[in-house]
Amino acid sequence: MSKLDFAGHTVVVTGAGGGLGRTYSLAFAARGANVVVNDVSKENAERVVAEIKKAGGKAVANTSSVTDGAAVIKTALDTFGNVTILINNAGILRDKSFKNMSLTWSSLSTSTKFGRVINTASAAGLYGNMGQANYAAAKMGLVAYTRTLAFEGAKYGIKASCIAPMAASKMTETIMPPEMLAGLKPEFVAPLVLALTHPSGPEASGKTFEVGAGYVAEIRWERSQGHIFRADPTFTPSAVRHAFSSITDFESRKPDHPNSMSDRDMVKTLEAAKNAGPNEQGDVKVEYKGQTVIITGAGAGLGRAYALMFGKLGANVVVNDVSEAAAKKVADER
Repeated sequence: MSKLDFAGHTVVVTGAGGGLGRTYSLAFAARGANVVVNDVSKENAERVVAEIKKAGGKAVANTSSVTDGAAVIKTALDTFGNVTILINNAGILRDKSFKNMSLTWSSLSTSTKFGRVINTASAAGLYGNMGQANYAAAKMGLVAYTRTLAFEGAKYGIKASCIAPMAASKMTETIMPPEMLAGLKPEFVAPLVLALTHPSGPEASGKTFEVGAGYVAEIRWERSQGHIFRADPTFTPSAVRHAFSSITDFESRKPDHPNSMSDRDMVKTLEAAKNAGPNEQGDVKVEYKGQTVIITGAGAGLGRAYALMFGKLGANVVVNDVSEAAAKKVADER
C-alpha cells in the first residue's frame, strides 16, 4: 500500500482491540494519524495503543460502549483536539439523523468541513444468510444508513462509505481451513479503508464495497424497467400475476441503476398509468378461499387496503391495529 499521509487527522476506530479494528488502527498510526483505539476490553485496547506507541505513533485507549458515542468522541477531543475520521467497526444504528445522534458527533466536520466515515456491513446483510435474520437485517440497515449519511453530510464535508469485509476471525477459524484463512487477513481489507478516507481519496460517498482476499468490488442497486398498470379496478392480483415476467425482466430492456428516491419520475409514471389500457387478467384468477391472513397496522392506509382486498378475494382476515375502533371499522367494511 502506498504511503498515504494522515498527519493532522484524528481517527476513531471502534472495536479496535483486535482483528480488523486493530489492523486499521496500526495502519492509520503508521501514516501519521492520531488514533483513538476504542474497545470494551481495556486490556485489548491498551495493548493496541502500546503497539502504536512502540512504533512511534500516537494513540489513546477508550473503553466506552459504542452506544455512548459522546464518551468516545470526548476522548478524542480531550486528547487530540479534533476528529476527522470515524471507522465504525463495531457500529450502532439509531433512528435519528447523524448530526443529531449526539452533539459531540457533529465535531467530526463542522469546524474543518472535512469528515470521513466507514460503516461495516457484511455479506449476510447484502445477501441474507440462514439463521442470521436479525444480524443480516441490522447489517443491511447500515447500507441505507451510509447512503443517508452521505446525503446529510455533504454540506458539512462528510463523506461516508460502507464495506462488507471478509476477514479471518475467531468465528471463521472454526469453519475454514488454514490455507483459506491465510488469504483473509485483515491487512487485505485495510488498504480500501485508508484509500476511501484519505483527503485525496476517490469519490465514493454513499457507496458500498465488498472487500477481502485481495478482491474489491462495488455493490449497487439495479431496477428493471417494470410494468405500468392502469390505476383502476382492473389493477388486481390476477393482473400482477399475468404481467410478472414483465415486472422482473432485466434482459430485454436495459435496467436502471438508481442512486436516490428522486431518480424515478413519479409524475411521468402516474401519467402513464392514467393513460394505460385496461389491465389484462390472464387465465388464472387469484383467490384466497380457505386462507387466513393476519395484517398488522390494518386500521387505515395500506393495511386497510390489504385487508379489504384479501377479504374480497375470499380470505379470512385478522385486522390488527392499536386502535380498536379503527380495526373494528375495517372489519365491518368487509
